[in-house]
Amino acid sequence: MSSLSESSIVAGSSGQSTVTPAHIVNQSIRFDSTERAYITRDAAGSVAFNTTATVSMWVKKAYYANQGTRNMLWGAFYGSNARYDAMQFQSDDSLEFNIRSGGASTSTGSSQVVRRTNQKFKDPHAWYHILTVIDSTNSVQQERLNFYVNGNKITDWHTNNAVSSGQLFYTMADGCEQNVGAYQDNDYGSSYNYLYFDGYIAEIVFIDGTAYGPENFGEFTSAGIWRPVDPSGLTFGTNGFYYKGQNSSNLGDDSSGNGNDGAVANLTAQDQVLDTPTNNFCVLNSVDKLSYDSGATVRGVREANLAIISKPTGNVNGYGRGNMPVTSGKWYYEVYTTTYPGGEAIGIGWQKLENAQTATTSGSGWDDFGINQRHTSSAYTSWKWSTNQSTATGLTPFGQGVVIGVYTDFDSNLFMLHVDGSSYGSVDFDSTSPTQDLTDGSQWLPVFDLANDQSAQININFGQDDSFNAQKTSSSSAASDANGFGKFYYDPNTGGRSGYLALCSRNLGA
Repeated sequence: MSSLSESSIVAGSSGQSTVTPAHIVNQSIRFDSTERAYITRDAAGSVAFNTTATVSMWVKKAYYANQGTRNMLWGAFYGSNARYDAMQFQSDDSLEFNIRSGGASTSTGSSQVVRRTNQKFKDPHAWYHILTVIDSTNSVQQERLNFYVNGNKITDWHTNNAVSSGQLFYTMADGCEQNVGAYQDNDYGSSYNYLYFDGYIAEIVFIDGTAYGPENFGEFTSAGIWRPVDPSGLTFGTNGFYYKGQNSSNLGDDSSGNGNDGAVANLTAQDQVLDTPTNNFCVLNSVDKLSYDSGATVRGVREANLAIISKPTGNVNGYGRGNMPVTSGKWYYEVYTTTYPGGEAIGIGWQKLENAQTATTSGSGWDDFGINQRHTSSAYTSWKWSTNQSTATGLTPFGQGVVIGVYTDFDSNLFMLHVDGSSYGSVDFDSTSPTQDLTDGSQWLPVFDLANDQSAQININFGQDDSFNAQKTSSSSAASDANGFGKFYYDPNTGGRSGYLALCSRNLGA
């Protein structure tokens, strides 16, 4: 088995493959730290504390609203004297396992970082499989706690403290509170505090009493892509569980056979989304320089990397770019004008990847073609098809609380919008002068802009969530794309339109 031994920034697993996986993951759970969302259960059984356990989950990171603190994956909390285990991304995006205990006893000790990686896991584009294997009975000290990321064993450590033989852990232990997407901590005050997670988690597996290797949760394709395998045949143990998130009315429903259901906190049916490690959907790039304001201090990307905000205070524009480039084909996405007050300017379009690598938040080169509009009757509404080239169209401002359907045919040079399911306007680049050739083989990224005249917000659906992060109720007439993937508020392939697809890895292939 290969290992991650070099200090580096580690990319996630794209989920892209030309081969349909044997184990398809159909949904993930969206966690929002600002909503204090998590899943929790109180463990019960005969084992007061534990020496052997396995925790597996697939994770897609988003912008963390509580920057500068720990971004929590899971934690096990023992209320007596605030003892706990915790797995988290540190503020620098390294992975860290933390424990508060007294070594091989049950007495309280100080919080200790047991292991922390040199690798940085910053990728907001794709999925990481993160496996934590605990076995303090192992005769080899270095094998008593292991991390695996996308099937690779981590061996390069920023911090590597010894795990004592027989070290007692709280993961899956009797009387412990088990949390996914959060943990309790009293390091920040006299009362217990929760820290949370921002992003998506799928295939949540807790194993009580067995140390399983990565081959039980994933496999490499011939192209070297790590993808999930079905873990349902494993021995989960007394307090083990398997949360698929497939029951939208109970996202903590246990599929292990143990009946160890978790209680959800601040999670609803609309937090079940279609973005998964076997079909990765486009999101906004939260580490892109365009996602920052002109002072590079505030990120405009929010809400699991599917929203953009602007604020007049501090002159904060909102920018964002999607992370999946396309060169050809017919593509569809939706924009919801969540908050769109008078005076605000909105831009929706596409940008060449080559230009995205050099464009800044200042100047006029934020996009290559699309529409720019200001929500006032006296201001402009215009099409834009190359830098600094536009023409007035006299189109009606979008308004607040509408769904904008964005159709782009890169094979026929067509860009078209619908508003709340009705035709709004289009540009045929074959017949409009000056022209923009969409068929030149360039790679194109979705791009968005909000000016800073007012506090505004738009939410994007690339096909993973027709509720727009619960800003709307999912549509009763929601439809998938031409290949049966995704879920859109409006059907992209009606009214004479056909062949439009969602920006996701199953459509993009390898």
